[in-house]
Amino acid sequence: MQEDKIYEYAVIRLVPKVEREEFFNIGLVMFSKKEKFIKVDFHLCRDKFNLMHNELDYDDIVQNMESFKKIANGDKEGGPIALLDIPERFRWLIAVRSSVIQTSRPHPGKSKDLEKTFGKLFEELVK
Repeated sequence: MQEDKIYEYAVIRLVPKVEREEFFNIGLVMFSKKEKFIKVDFHLCRDKFNLMHNELDYDDIVQNMESFKKIANGDKEGGPIALLDIPERFRWLIAVRSSVIQTSRPHPGKSKDLEKTFGKLFEELVK
């Protein structure tokens, strides 16, 4: 029987006006130290983005989220943070920040299939 894998995840949020503290979920980052697993994905709905009366540029936000993915994947184009080990990359991605892209606090879980669990969480929390 397959053993449960322990993981952590955080929801990635877009906060168009930081001072108002309003946000909507645009992505997910998930990490399992023992399994050496880290994954980031995002979905930025243009219609929802346009409803948030903001001065942000949609393409800039998409580019920033692509950077999150590069860092998670260890892609050297993600800069020096992408070259850190997986736990350090995860901690950097979920660090508390006062910017338009923020993350929730990390939440723990157990799963037999990390990819499947990521997909389920992504559908429930982001899409």
